[in-house]
Amino acid sequence: MGREKGGKKSRTQRKHFQESRENVWNSKRPRSDSDPIPFSNPFATQNLAFDHYYKDQGIVSSQEWDAFVQLLRTPLPAAFRINSTSRFCEDIRSQLENDFVHSLQAEVVEGDDTEAILPLPWYPDNLAWHSNFSRKQLRKNQTLGRFHEFLKIENEIGNITRQEAVSMVPPLFLDVHSNHFVLDMCAAPGSKTFQLLEILHHSTKVGSLPDGMVIANDLDIQRCNLLIHQTKRMCTANLIVTNHEAQHFPGCLLEKHYDKMELDQEAQLLFDRVLCDVPCSGDGTLRKAPDLWRKWNTGTGNGLHNLQVLIAMRGASLLKVGGRMIYSTCSMNPIENEAVVAEVLRRCGGSIELVDVSSELPQLTRRPGLKRWKVCDKGKWFISSKDVPKFRRNVVLPSMFPNGRSYQDVGDSNCNIIMEGDINTDDAKGHIEDNTQAMENPAMLEFTEEDSDFPLERCMRFVPHDQNTGAFFIAVLQKVSALPAIQVKPRKAVGKQVDTANQGNEDAHELHANPLLENISEGNSEANVNENEPNETDLKVNSVACEETDFKEAQEPCSIEIITKNTPGKRKLQFQGKWRGIDPVVFFKDEGIINSIKAFYGIDDQFPFNGHLVTRNSDTSHVKRIYYISKSVKDVLELNFSVGQQLKITSVGLKVFERQTSCEGRSAQCSFRITSEGLPLILPHISKQILSASVIDFKHLLQYRAVKFADFVDAKFGESAANLMPGCCVIVLGEGSRAAAGTLQVDESTVAIGCWKGRASLTVMVGALECQELLQRLLMRLDTQTEKDSSMHEDQPSGTKGDEAQVANGKNEEAGVTGC
Repeated sequence: MGREKGGKKSRTQRKHFQESRENVWNSKRPRSDSDPIPFSNPFATQNLAFDHYYKDQGIVSSQEWDAFVQLLRTPLPAAFRINSTSRFCEDIRSQLENDFVHSLQAEVVEGDDTEAILPLPWYPDNLAWHSNFSRKQLRKNQTLGRFHEFLKIENEIGNITRQEAVSMVPPLFLDVHSNHFVLDMCAAPGSKTFQLLEILHHSTKVGSLPDGMVIANDLDIQRCNLLIHQTKRMCTANLIVTNHEAQHFPGCLLEKHYDKMELDQEAQLLFDRVLCDVPCSGDGTLRKAPDLWRKWNTGTGNGLHNLQVLIAMRGASLLKVGGRMIYSTCSMNPIENEAVVAEVLRRCGGSIELVDVSSELPQLTRRPGLKRWKVCDKGKWFISSKDVPKFRRNVVLPSMFPNGRSYQDVGDSNCNIIMEGDINTDDAKGHIEDNTQAMENPAMLEFTEEDSDFPLERCMRFVPHDQNTGAFFIAVLQKVSALPAIQVKPRKAVGKQVDTANQGNEDAHELHANPLLENISEGNSEANVNENEPNETDLKVNSVACEETDFKEAQEPCSIEIITKNTPGKRKLQFQGKWRGIDPVVFFKDEGIINSIKAFYGIDDQFPFNGHLVTRNSDTSHVKRIYYISKSVKDVLELNFSVGQQLKITSVGLKVFERQTSCEGRSAQCSFRITSEGLPLILPHISKQILSASVIDFKHLLQYRAVKFADFVDAKFGESAANLMPGCCVIVLGEGSRAAAGTLQVDESTVAIGCWKGRASLTVMVGALECQELLQRLLMRLDTQTEKDSSMHEDQPSGTKGDEAQVANGKNEEAGVTGC
């Protein structure tokens, strides 16, 4: 099994990202082995500016301030979620309820009535769990080693996801159905995306795919690698990962539909659900990343406010009428939370409503959003936009205040404030200082604090001391009508990304645009660009090359005629070509290879192949991996090709077939093997190269990874395996001491692995970690059957004595799979 191209680099990127966000709590006092495991306060976590700011904002009452800040200065307990679509979901939940709940309780500090681990009461079906041990305690304490190893292995395979408790909340309020198109605008590192995919697949039968899909986007290509690694564990064909600025995410509108305003799903990419978990100052994660204490300042939240508004507005414009959007942050700052929501409601003019979800998830403790707050700029408090001096109005925006009135509306109330550029004398400078000092004390101002006119109490605030979590903010928004037309003034900014509604129209005096139509992606300005002679736009706008496409479905790059006020000599906006540095997405249509795969594995006609296979290699004669995509993803790709590849796709589809390059692979009738991640999808449709093995023979395959035909306990199974065609085959776990006879029945609980049938043996083609996990699950099942069938551990092939003990000690960890 070859390693994915760039795999080593992506792991390094993930490591660096994790190190930058990891818990850095370090205890100063060495702990003896006899000491219990206490929550520690390892070093001074103090920031007077933080305390002053949030006390004045009234995030919590003065009576609970001490409890609030004290918990902020303790490590965050670990939390995780069971993958509801995993075939071992019931086994894992049972193991937690019947094993770890009791065995870990002995590690709780004596006299503490807190439970070691317990299910989160508000999460459905006991699928999310909360541990009262921090991540460091799980890593460092030997007595917790078994539980930590369990979490590590199951997380890597995809049976569980380690995720902060409050981070699990937004997808639950998004109300995703299996037929929904979902956009996760700022998706990395991917735990919420994984959760959305779980919900999407939850009610889907084995061997079939949901009608909906998820597009997970992130600006940073390195974070996209981490996102791909996270979501790959889900083994889904209903996901596209893209790399765009969220505030400029393409809408993929077909040109022929622009003037007709026919904005259906086929003409434009719109979504039923949008998750807008925006970049933020992150002070809600202080328990997980205490290094933020020394970095915290008010300028971070103020500086992100406008970007957060732009991302939320873009999400609203891409939302279908009747659709739902979640706006969320891991910040406590009202400038990043309530102020952004109020501005979105203000700009949308009644087409977006704030949904009251107070009756949903009643066991989840939440607090209402604020209707009143203040703005702090360089240590000075402003309670109204009237208070802001002229020379700070480009920094302290009107949208930061509760009523959001523009500076033109409030009038020139600061006419006596000297502009920063007019300060030429010491007297004038002193005059400025006198005024700004007066601003520091709101009691000296004649203005009163503002209250927002919007029902911001419908927003949800989560504070740490309510349920021993991090801090979080969530607003649920619903689109009730099309967004109103907005006047957008053009910006002239060479080499910078501009408002999508104005691109290519630098001479337009004013453009009345519907935000739904703000989807023409930024592209090259020339119709024919030589790839070897990049112009300035090529280098500065995401390094995009406007090339002709290799796809038969795609159209030639063409100019957009919808904006007409272009003076002679000005360049018209062009559709983009391929994305430089990103492998192309190509529909795989090699009938010879496809037919050989179908014939070799006996894949029935009910499994749709035509139009559902893609590859990332433009040279289809040297394809190594073939990916399967759902119909919903297929429709999006075809739309993307039609509009000139506006979506920058970094990952798409589920890898189902991979060319086996070993010596036996080249000589096999079909050199493409079925991958482990693609096997659950295609398993119900296979009628050839598939066998059922007894429990003991299946166990031996996992233990030794290569077993000779003559060494199988069930001689009939060994004979059947020897009669298979050379190449990839599928072995299904049967029941009892004999393999199942007749037609195999496949359901959600079916366990199967891919193997390679060689000249004299079967070789397992599953990773070592997955083999270890499967073997542990199998041994747990064997424990319950031992008394019924004592012969289960007899008639072992040579060298198998004591193999259970070896597995229990983790000694059987061979890496890699050979095909010869």
